[in-house]
Amino acid sequence: MNKIKRREFLKIGAKGVAFATIPIIFKANPVAAFLTPPKEDAKLSDYYKHFGVDEKVIRDVMAAALERGGDYCDIFFQHRISNWIGLEDKAVNRAYSDVDYGVGIRVIEEEQTGYSFTEEITPKAMKLAAKTAANIANQSKTAPPEELKLHRAPNYYPIETLWEDVEIDQKIPYLQKINDRVFNNDNRVIKSKVWFSDQSAYILVATSEGRVVYDYQPMTYIFVTCNAEQNGKREQNYFALGGRQSIEYFSPENVNRLADEAVSRTVVLFDAVKPEAGEMEVVLAAGSSGILLHEAIGHGLEADFNRKKISIFSDKMNQKVAENFVTIVDDGTYPNARGAINVDDEGNDTEKTVLVENGILRSYLHDHISARHYKVKPTGNGRRESFRYNPIPRMRCTYMLNGPHTKEEIIKSVKKGLYAEAFTNGQVQIGAGDFSFYVKSGYMIENGKLTRPVKDVNIIGNGPKVLKEIVMVADDFELEDGGGTCGKYGQGVPVSDGLPTTKVSSITVAGVS
Repeated sequence: MNKIKRREFLKIGAKGVAFATIPIIFKANPVAAFLTPPKEDAKLSDYYKHFGVDEKVIRDVMAAALERGGDYCDIFFQHRISNWIGLEDKAVNRAYSDVDYGVGIRVIEEEQTGYSFTEEITPKAMKLAAKTAANIANQSKTAPPEELKLHRAPNYYPIETLWEDVEIDQKIPYLQKINDRVFNNDNRVIKSKVWFSDQSAYILVATSEGRVVYDYQPMTYIFVTCNAEQNGKREQNYFALGGRQSIEYFSPENVNRLADEAVSRTVVLFDAVKPEAGEMEVVLAAGSSGILLHEAIGHGLEADFNRKKISIFSDKMNQKVAENFVTIVDDGTYPNARGAINVDDEGNDTEKTVLVENGILRSYLHDHISARHYKVKPTGNGRRESFRYNPIPRMRCTYMLNGPHTKEEIIKSVKKGLYAEAFTNGQVQIGAGDFSFYVKSGYMIENGKLTRPVKDVNIIGNGPKVLKEIVMVADDFELEDGGGTCGKYGQGVPVSDGLPTTKVSSITVAGVS
C-alpha cells in the first residue's frame, strides 16, 4: 500500500470533500492528506482558497439568504481536524482521527432564526442552504449584503507548532512517560488510562453587515485516570491539563505533574470519610471549584435565558447580588486557555466581560440576537459546537477575581466545615438556579485546620443565594488546569473556569445522617 503524501492537497470540486478511511499505522498525520490548511499566519486570500470561495461567491449566497427580506445573515465556514490516542493496560491500544468540514448559513428576522448547513461547499449547495434558511422571513423588502471588509482580530493563543505538523509517533512517548510515572509513584496503583487529544480548527465568518473575519483555533488535552487498591479497597481519581496550546506545552514538568496529581488524588481517598449531613460553611478551593461558579451562576447570566425571562437574574441588572469584594468576569482573552477565543462564532470581537462588579450585576453574556434585543454591543459570546449548529450565548473563561483575604485566613475562620477541592457531575436548574454537585475530593475543616480527607459528597444549594452568601474571597486566583466542555441545548463548547479560595457561609452537605 502506498503511503499518502502528508501535505497532499485534495481540491474541492463540485462534489465537495471526499472522505476516506486511512489506517492509523501511517506515521504521517492521517487527516492532513484531506486538505492543506492555511498556516497560522495566513491571509484572507488563503482562507478563501482553502474553502474554495471568494467575495463574489459569498455575497451571492448572502443575497439568496436575504431574498425573502431577512434583517441579517451570516455564513460560517469551518474545517476542524481532531486526533485522539488512548493508552490502557500499559499499551497504546486505540487511536482515531476525524475531519469536519462544512458551512452553516443563518438568517435572522427580528428574533426569529432560520438555519441550514451543508458539508458540500459549492455555490449551488450553499445557495440551496441559504434559500432554506431564508424561509424564516416573509417580507417584500430585500436588503442587499454590504461589501465585505476584513476585520483583524488579536491572537490570544499563539503557539509554536501547528498540530498538523506533529506526527503520531511524536505523541505516543508522552502517554508512555505518564503511564510509567503513574505506576512508579505508588505500588498500590493497579491501572492507569491516558487520553491524548489534539485539534486544529480553521473558521471563516462573513456577515451581511460587511464583516469578514478568520481564525485558527488549536486545542489539546491530556486526561489521566488512576486506579489503586489497598487491603481489598479500590479508589479512582483523575487529573487533566490542556488548553489552546501546542505540543511544547507538555514539558517534562507538566508530564510529571499529570502523573503525580492523578496518583496523589487517588491514594488520599483510602483515608477519606463522609462528613455529617446538614448546613455548614463550605470553602471552595482555588481553581477547579470554579465549576460551581460556571454552573450555578454563569448559565443564569447568559442573555438568552434572561431575554426569555427564564433566569432568576432577568430583573436584577444593576442591582446588588453579592458582597462588595465579589467581581466575576467572563473572559475570552485569557491567554491560551481552553475557553479563549479570538473572535466568537458570529465574527464578533471577544473581550473580558465584567458580569458582577463589586457585587453589582453589570452585564449578561450576549450574542447578536440578545445584543440587539437589549440595545447593547455583543460581548463576543455567540458560540456553536460546529457549522451544524446555530450560535447561542455561551460562556468562555468564567472566573472570580481576587479578593481581600488569604487562604490561611479563610480556613482559620471555619470551626466546622467542608473544603471542596474537586467536583464532578453538577446539575443545575437554570431558572431558579438550584444546583447539586458531587464533590469528588476535599477535606474536613475542624477548628480552623484541614483534617480528614472526604469523598463522594453531594452539596446542594441555590446559585443566587450562594452568590449572596460568599463572605470571604482570597487573593490566590487560579484558572482550572484542564478546562472542560459545557453542554447547552445539545451543543458542547470548550470552556474554562476558575476561582480564588472562597468561603460560602452556608451550603447543604448531603453526607452521613
